[in-house]
Amino acid sequence: GGAPASAPAVERVLADERRAGLDTLEPYRRFAEQVQVTKRRLLAFLLAAKERGDSIAGYGAAAKGNTLLNYCGIGTDFLDYVVDRSPHKQGRYLPGSHLPIHPPSRLAETRPELVFILPWNLKEEIMEQMAAVKEWGGSFFVAIPEVGICG
Repeated sequence: GGAPASAPAVERVLADERRAGLDTLEPYRRFAEQVQVTKRRLLAFLLAAKERGDSIAGYGAAAKGNTLLNYCGIGTDFLDYVVDRSPHKQGRYLPGSHLPIHPPSRLAETRPELVFILPWNLKEEIMEQMAAVKEWGGSFFVAIPEVGICG
């Protein structure tokens, strides 16, 4: 019998969680509020862009960005299409939003005013790869950590 060898490690993790307040609902409530604020700011940003007559394309057809689009209810009413480097995704549609997925060359063909970088953790790399967007006066933006133009 006796306790498994991992018991002290588990106790350390539980103690760390208690110290961080993760044994209460408060951090989760704050997170939920922040998610709602981001959604409202993103929708306000997109509405203002559409009011100006801007065209908007998305960059990156990964699950992370698609979850954001679906949570916010963003589809073809706001974004014209999404581009992705993966040939396996091109010619398909994002689940939920039904946004068509094109190769990145589509950006140069249509020259949108705004490019929404969906994998926000890769924004620097994407802005570097897609520097041509700046040449026609286009801008990049992200929703996380803050909604707004970047670069």
